[in-house]
Amino acid sequence: MIRTPRLLLRPWRDEDREPFTAMNADPAVMEFFPACLTREESDKGMAWFQSDYQTHGFGMLAAELLGEAPFIGFIGIQKVPFEAPFTPAIEIGWRLARPFWNHGLATEGASAVLSYGFRKLDLNEIVSFAVPANVQSRRVMQKIGMRHDHDSDFDHPKLPEGHPLRRHVLYRLSKTDWDSNNNETT
Repeated sequence: MIRTPRLLLRPWRDEDREPFTAMNADPAVMEFFPACLTREESDKGMAWFQSDYQTHGFGMLAAELLGEAPFIGFIGIQKVPFEAPFTPAIEIGWRLARPFWNHGLATEGASAVLSYGFRKLDLNEIVSFAVPANVQSRRVMQKIGMRHDHDSDFDHPKLPEGHPLRRHVLYRLSKTDWDSNNNETT
């Protein structure tokens, strides 16, 4: 578990299933994904997150807004689940339900996850990626210190040629760069 002033990032629980499904069915939340997810697809995603965490000891964690909401989305790191010129790599990602947008929660949680990845897991680099038009996610990437690697932008291999969401921008952050901006002690 990872705790921040406002968030608890924790393993998934059965009671997360309904709000996770509702979040994945929201067209605004899923704007930069190929489609909204069905209940079955959301259940499969949640099971994959749980299995991935058990296998690697890290993964996408359920996000809880302390004292206010038991589930607001997820934030975490995982191995990139496809092959691309920049893989193998560890990616940081997040998805929050719409009522929790624009409150700095993704940035707060992602910052804590970076600290965990670099300090506890001793990772050398963490990446993130998004559709170019996803300015909200790109803004979070920038706020947590990631830099756009223009030369590594890529076509997502899980989307077909010509798909409007196929092109992705890649952001990177090395442990060295993170350390230079975070001099606090562990």
